[in-house]
Amino acid sequence: MPKEPVTSLEVARLAGVSRSAVSRVFTPGASASPKMVEQVMRAADQLGYRPNALARSLITGSSRIIGLVVNYLENQFYPEALSQLSDAMRAHGYHLLVFSRPGSADFADDVLEEILDYQVEAVVMASASMSSGLAERCRAAGVSVLLFNRRRDEPQFSSVTSDNIGGGRRIAEFLVAGGHRRIAYVAGYADASTQRDRENGFLEGLAAAGALLHARECGEFNFECATDAARRLLRLAEPPDAIFAANDHMAFAVMETARSEFGLRIPEELSIVGYDDVPLASWPSFSLTTVRQPLPDMVAATVEILLHQLATEDAPAQHAVLPSTLVIRSSSRCPPMEDAT
Repeated sequence: MPKEPVTSLEVARLAGVSRSAVSRVFTPGASASPKMVEQVMRAADQLGYRPNALARSLITGSSRIIGLVVNYLENQFYPEALSQLSDAMRAHGYHLLVFSRPGSADFADDVLEEILDYQVEAVVMASASMSSGLAERCRAAGVSVLLFNRRRDEPQFSSVTSDNIGGGRRIAEFLVAGGHRRIAYVAGYADASTQRDRENGFLEGLAAAGALLHARECGEFNFECATDAARRLLRLAEPPDAIFAANDHMAFAVMETARSEFGLRIPEELSIVGYDDVPLASWPSFSLTTVRQPLPDMVAATVEILLHQLATEDAPAQHAVLPSTLVIRSSSRCPPMEDAT
């Protein structure tokens, strides 16, 4: 026979405290003295007690669940973001529920009913496109929506991004100053605001420096597609002497293709630059020059905006654009010292 679940009343009796004291100990952010926490946790461990989160949500009317919609996790930026965001939200008593469908850029509309079935209190959209219909249905259901590492032209939905335009511009300036004359670009998924902003900034930077884009291919933020894009670029009659890929995940594909299939020396014959500064970028085998997105600051801004929206009825949308940093490593030729920035 299954064992009857231990109740908070039994824990309270064993610990010698009130039932409300047990509730406070297990409620994130509630007031409880260290001595009380120790007494209650010792009794709970002895009895094998765990609070029933589902029952609590029925009583309070709050699930304390945040839905995270992410298209793909192959790019290291998103698993790291997920980990940091999960830790940050848990510190405030919320938990992430991840919805993912690799290979489908617009899957979020398909899983909306599933998202809402879990009574999530907010939805964070990351690496996934969001139709106007999805956004409006979330709004109608009273579910806050925040775009992470994405933005929309419509200002009514909060967003947190790094300065993608500025980052793209700095890469262009860096490559031109380094003496590169045949600069190519590997684009990401066309509908992603990150892709558009990085490319727009890159083209602005080239134009300001009196340079033109030598060639462009699309890698769809996908390793295999970026590999094919690199092959097409490197087979040109005049192949590029520098390639900027719109994220590190694609830059790694470009680098592997250039080395293994074309025997190119990096950076002597080809400079490669990425975007994100994922952990692999600093590994000696890659040593990738890239733009670092301020992930801890992006997560902190996301949590701050979400908590404000959850606590404030009809809270206005907020848009955080955080500064990014060019990190120079050995995958690219550098400008002369007097020109380096």
